[in-house]
Amino acid sequence: MSELTAGERKPEAPESVTSFAQTVLRIPATISETGLNSDFLVQLIMKALYFAGEVNGAYLAERLKLPYSVIDELMNFLRGQAFCEVKGVDGSGRLFYRYGITSLGRERTREFLEINQYTGPAPITLTQYISVMQKQSILKAPVSRSDVMQGFSHLVLSQEALDLLGQAISSGRAMFLYGPSGNGKTIISEAIGKIISHASGNQIFIPYAVEIDGHIVKVFDQVNHTAVLENSSPTLLEQEGRFDGRWVLCKRPVVFVGGELSLNMLDLSLNPISKYYEAPLQMKANGGVFIIDDFGRQLVSPWDLLNRWIVPLEKRMDYLTLHTGKKFPVPFDSLVVFATNLEPQSLVDEAFFRRIRFKMPVEDPTLDTFSEIFRRYCEANGIEYRPQSIEYLHQEYYQKFRIKMRSCHPRDLIDQIISAAKYLDRPPALSTELLDKACRTYFILK
Repeated sequence: MSELTAGERKPEAPESVTSFAQTVLRIPATISETGLNSDFLVQLIMKALYFAGEVNGAYLAERLKLPYSVIDELMNFLRGQAFCEVKGVDGSGRLFYRYGITSLGRERTREFLEINQYTGPAPITLTQYISVMQKQSILKAPVSRSDVMQGFSHLVLSQEALDLLGQAISSGRAMFLYGPSGNGKTIISEAIGKIISHASGNQIFIPYAVEIDGHIVKVFDQVNHTAVLENSSPTLLEQEGRFDGRWVLCKRPVVFVGGELSLNMLDLSLNPISKYYEAPLQMKANGGVFIIDDFGRQLVSPWDLLNRWIVPLEKRMDYLTLHTGKKFPVPFDSLVVFATNLEPQSLVDEAFFRRIRFKMPVEDPTLDTFSEIFRRYCEANGIEYRPQSIEYLHQEYYQKFRIKMRSCHPRDLIDQIISAAKYLDRPPALSTELLDKACRTYFILK
């Protein structure tokens, strides 16, 4: 057993959010500083005008998440081309000029909508995305030994298991949890995600969208990303300390998939109507944790996943393909957790396991561990814990019927006891009668 523990890796202290934002995510003052083509931004703002009707500059700054200096530059161009006109004023200054699209502008916008119907925040460039995500790598996530101990405090795990898990989490590299069903692989995986996303300083910036060769890939979504702070006030965007509004400050993401995982979920998804892309799951998980539960029972075979990910797992870089055939690189930068109750050797070969640095068995509990889990569930449900009841349970059922103990059994049996007691209109207790009723309905006894 290695003596390396969770606290021994000392990642670099992360930059403060303010410092990172001010140095890396500076607010663009001009169109050129956005990194985007002026024609692209013209199309985007005209689509916003087309659907919104008469709106002022403050609305457009908020809609596109760009400072008004950029919006004003675009609106001057549109007015010069007779694509829009000033309809009125909603307040003091050019920021509150109210604009409306002209018939000529409406005609041109319909042409733009044939290209795509994206009208959300302005994207960032692929170069910007790669650069910023590498600076926020999961390898730099600050996770301390105390974070690990606290994160698993609700589970009954040995110190050896805690230190092995801590070492794996601290490394930021892929891990493989295996063992019989019902012993906590899923709940351990979920706890890993919470440790990463809730640890002090573990916040990163996620872009709303990325532009590649004029195509838009939507990245941020409220299902997989939890925003901490959104740069949402257009009148304050240019104040000192604010960052480029095209990014959202989030907790490190935790993406969880199970048996529903298919290969097409790992590639760009093009909406045939709106004509822009949704980022694949591994791209949404960048900088965080990607949990693949019930590995081996997905719609995609383990071998197909092996062929798809064998290089990204090693190089930490993935390649995605547009419908035009153009391939482009994106970081593959998440702590990938595979969890399975199948025999590992039956799933994939040595080449795949060589790229998964940490392999950890989650085995059946000992009687002492089982008893402690039972005690905790009794306490949580207001039931008096009786050690002799566990002895009875062990002798009369586990030994007599050769049932293997699982870590989920205490929770499930207590639920059965509570249900039986409710039906009998009596308080739940670890009585022989209620234990027998629970076991006879829960186990298949032969």
